[in-house]
Amino acid sequence: MTNSVLKLRAQQIADAKREYKARGSKLSRCEHCLLAQSLCICAGVETVPCDVAVCLLMYHNESFKPSNTGRLIADIVPQNFAFRWDRTDPDPALLALLEDSRYQPWVVFPEQGVEPQRVCTEVQPIEGKTPLFIFLDGTWREAKKMMRKSPYLDGFPVLSIAPEQVSDYRLRIAPHEHQLGTAEVAIMVLELAEQHQAATKLAEHFIDFRNAYLKGKRSKL
Repeated sequence: MTNSVLKLRAQQIADAKREYKARGSKLSRCEHCLLAQSLCICAGVETVPCDVAVCLLMYHNESFKPSNTGRLIADIVPQNFAFRWDRTDPDPALLALLEDSRYQPWVVFPEQGVEPQRVCTEVQPIEGKTPLFIFLDGTWREAKKMMRKSPYLDGFPVLSIAPEQVSDYRLRIAPHEHQLGTAEVAIMVLELAEQHQAATKLAEHFIDFRNAYLKGKRSKL
């Protein structure tokens, strides 16, 4: 499969009535990693065989942001899906995916505010089904809004991640130091699902991306 986040981004650009201008929009960027051409990290990046799938439910313009790390997950995990979140009109393809009997959906979200009976801390796959991890991709406030206002997710278990280390994201400032970037959460989820090779590759990819992104920011100071 291709990178579904970049596919979603291209579709949103095609459908947009006016151009979305992210911070640093005048910079000449690689069309895949969205870093400055001189800092491109695409060489050598490849998918890793996985027994799981990922679905990125992205808040409004999240796919446009060069700092977004959700697309890094789609670079590594072959079965990847991405959809723009809509409160009142969810994408029919998203609903079809959630109802697909080949998959076992899990919503990845902290346990705070979630019904205790839905919360899981371990991945226990059902035989014959591929675990499908659903990431709510946006700021912490946006993710909470998506969780509250997406009734089609209500019936699925919630995989709660309790980070043991402070986030190393640093691309956008989170309100609380323990909040993780989407790729960082995915690394932990892949480890829980015993997809160790994919977790390692994603961690390496994330570090490369973070370092290049921050180098690009420093060069503009």
